[in-house]
Amino acid sequence: MLKKEHRSIPSQRPRTAINNGRMFGRRMFRKVPHLIAGLLFGSVAVFGLTQQGIVAGGYVNAQVSETYRQLNLFGTIFEAILSQYVDQKLPAELIGAAINGLLEVLDPNSRYYTPEEYQAYQAGISGQFGGLGIQITMEDGLVLVITPIDDSPASRAGIIAGDLIIAIDGQPVEGMTLEDAVNLMRGPPGTAITITVQREGLDEPFDVGLVRAIIQTPQVRTQIFDDIAYIRLTVFGPQTDEEFAEAVVEIIDEIGRDQVSGVILDLRNNGGGLLDTAVAITDDLLDRGEIVSMRGRISEETLSFFAQPGDLTDGLPLIVLMNGGSASASEIVAGALQDLRRATVIGSLSFGKGSVQRIFQLGPDLGAIRLTTNLYYTPSGRSIHNVGLEPDIVIEQPIPLSILEEIPEEDIPVDEDGNPITDIDLIPADPAEDTQLQYALRLLRGEEVHPAFPAVQSRGVLQ
Repeated sequence: MLKKEHRSIPSQRPRTAINNGRMFGRRMFRKVPHLIAGLLFGSVAVFGLTQQGIVAGGYVNAQVSETYRQLNLFGTIFEAILSQYVDQKLPAELIGAAINGLLEVLDPNSRYYTPEEYQAYQAGISGQFGGLGIQITMEDGLVLVITPIDDSPASRAGIIAGDLIIAIDGQPVEGMTLEDAVNLMRGPPGTAITITVQREGLDEPFDVGLVRAIIQTPQVRTQIFDDIAYIRLTVFGPQTDEEFAEAVVEIIDEIGRDQVSGVILDLRNNGGGLLDTAVAITDDLLDRGEIVSMRGRISEETLSFFAQPGDLTDGLPLIVLMNGGSASASEIVAGALQDLRRATVIGSLSFGKGSVQRIFQLGPDLGAIRLTTNLYYTPSGRSIHNVGLEPDIVIEQPIPLSILEEIPEEDIPVDEDGNPITDIDLIPADPAEDTQLQYALRLLRGEEVHPAFPAVQSRGVLQ
């Protein structure tokens, strides 16, 4: 068994939106709005100059002049609100709203964290947090479920990837920020909440009652199906790569290295996590080749990550399962293993979250901002952002019969032609009802044949 030494990777760590966080900033004295505006003007003007560099003097001056004009406009409106608005507003409240508005206009993944929010965010990515157990983002003013977390209130209630949350305890989500919605969904464990869900294929939204809980995220799960090793990753957290490496060794040794027919890596409904964890786990399954590259506005910050020698499975046949709830770090792993022909990817189109966010801590008691700084690219140069990753073998996951029997006929989702929708992003609790898993098992046992399996590595592609 080859053991890898994983490199330390810089702090580019994409994270998915998780049901946590609190809003509103620190209190500030009312008598300092002009000082605040002045500091803001200075910092933005300097930033503009350093980013533009030395170019035609007239162009730089025009840009700086326009920046000052717009910031003076902001200061004028800011002062008018403080002095004339019907209800008294704190400067900190207004500035916090302006900061969040500035970041929200960029993309759904860029945002500001107050110190309290940042602390909660770090707790969420570490694997334990309070809430409903869903990873979410915003789409067209509504809350879009990226994926429910295994064995959480949301997954037990039947929430699936792609659901749109349109109201929380009767309050419409439209017009809220993502943070507003998150705050409403958070609460003490054991308290009840009702969310209103719009699901594709259903004409009418429906209410789902949930009870908030402390969400424990089991990061690595294993199971043995005769001579086949099954490993499921639910999140890419700080310790997931170490747990994964241990799980691979243990499960193969338990079966017997000479007896193992293959390995299934299940990334379905895994909404992502940390970039360095995704790179390390992919490295565990490769002997060589580029894993992922990140390219952004600043060419000097383009980064590529490569595998080191040593495949923990010693080249065993490998299948990756994914679906519409597979996002971000999951897509990095699946994309690399697919491009380098180390694994056959089975399932349905992935979510398509191919951007990288960096956390910039602003200093003591100032919180942090998360900014989208790069897009990531698979080894073949594909960007899957807002597109998704196509599996090698498309296998629909029908609604399990055990669930279908409990749904009134009028509530069974249908397409525009009235035909029942069969492809859903749900993992049946009973492996026998898991169509995607069963197909993978049959491939590894030789009971199914497909030209995409087994994946045959090409040294020319990998170098």
